[in-house]
Amino acid sequence: MSARTRAALDAARAAGIVVVPVTARQPIGLRAIAAEAGFDGWALCGNGAYGIHLHTHEQLFATEIAVPVQQRIARELGTRIDGLLFASVREAGEVFVAQAGYAEVAAHSDHKRDPAAMGAAPLAEVLSAPSLKLVIRHRSMPPAEIFAALRTLDQSGFAATLSGAPFVEVMAEGVTKATGLAQLCDRLGIDRSEVLAFGDALNDVEMLRWAGRGVAMANAEPEALAAADEFAPSNAEDGVAIVLERVLAG
Repeated sequence: MSARTRAALDAARAAGIVVVPVTARQPIGLRAIAAEAGFDGWALCGNGAYGIHLHTHEQLFATEIAVPVQQRIARELGTRIDGLLFASVREAGEVFVAQAGYAEVAAHSDHKRDPAAMGAAPLAEVLSAPSLKLVIRHRSMPPAEIFAALRTLDQSGFAATLSGAPFVEVMAEGVTKATGLAQLCDRLGIDRSEVLAFGDALNDVEMLRWAGRGVAMANAEPEALAAADEFAPSNAEDGVAIVLERVLAG
């Protein structure tokens, strides 16, 4: 978090604008960034599956994938790709149940969790309880290939996306960053036309389309660029700050 971007976020908050992180991360993975960025209010985690207030810990909503849907995904996708590894994010994002072998290919940066503490559960245990997010990865296959295979399945009961992380992310049917943001805006009495959203990845596409003004970073994925109303300089060039400064000046 650069000083310029932090200053722009602070200026937006001072002007009465609600500034909200909308992320694939769970609260545990958001905490360090939240401290740097000054986020202490509402946050939307798990690609829109979970809404929580970072200061009061009030839960706004939690939308989980049903157990039978998880089991079907693992069974049907497993017939197409051998050697898949699964992990389940549960209970307000604080519980992470990983299949045996998952920790061996995970880095701390993947989930902001120590792989040594992830455990090694049987697949049946990973799939035994509803998940805010089901994570799927492979030792060698790129996430995009897993995602493509997942898209050939019956999509009922789940939604899938990519965030740039080394795994595919699966949520309950209909869950996107846009649906999470819509629920928060309804709570706060904010119309979608008043929303300015920034994004750069596939998991931002729905949000960029939904927002009254969707801004893609210059370094964004092609799908995000196509979904946006306008573009900002890259994250390395303080693109968010530049746009916010222009909005506040206007």
